Amino acid sequence: MGLYRDEGIVLRTHKLGEADRIVSILTRHHGKVRAVAKGVRKTKSRFGARVEPPTHLQLQFYEGRGELQIIDQAETIDHFRSIRDDLDRLTCAVSMLEAADQLGLEGEPNPSLYQMLLGALRALAGHSGPLVLPSFFLKVLALEGFRAVVDQCVECGVTDGLVAFDLESGGTLCQDHRVGTAVSPEALGLLTDILGGRLGQALNEEASAATVEVGHLATRSMEHHLERRLRSVAILDRI
Repeated sequence: MGLYRDEGIVLRTHKLGEADRIVSILTRHHGKVRAVAKGVRKTKSRFGARVEPPTHLQLQFYEGRGELQIIDQAETIDHFRSIRDDLDRLTCAVSMLEAADQLGLEGEPNPSLYQMLLGALRALAGHSGPLVLPSFFLKVLALEGFRAVVDQCVECGVTDGLVAFDLESGGTLCQDHRVGTAVSPEALGLLTDILGGRLGQALNEEASAATVEVGHLATRSMEHHLERRLRSVAILDRI
């Protein structure tokens, strides 16, 4: 077995036996790693509270012979306390972690996905604007090669009179080709800000009907790409 160090973000955990947990971690250099944290459910565990979502950690792993690694050391870089202490922010964070867990591949480095998730969590910790989660979904989809077209009709290319957004088509449509979901000019402006280089401006938006529109479109776009419903979003819809 080999020993290696990396930093990572805890995506999810589940119980293993009476005292251990299996922890899924998105790492900077090794992609998604599934590892056993031994004894963390015991009261006297050395790092039990550290290996919980969405903690950012410096880690040392033993590389096992099977699929599971073993966590040998875990040092906290950021607890994201402001996220943990706020239900709305925590639910948004869990949605980010769930999407990253679905998109990340075990053993395949994806530093861009890692950095985007870390940046989104930091943004969420700094403020709870309504477009932090939708922006993460839309930017990650663009990273994956599925950038939504929001500046022209995907059917004919016209740039004026865009009135709808269609998941199958991959973007906005004009009046002549409209299918999918109606989109307001205000929501279209926010989509353009997020994907057109004005992300900071979008993140400072106050809650409005347009931010709700963008949130629904971004969520449906992510679920369409993943071909599954995000469990965490179902919770978010109820609070």
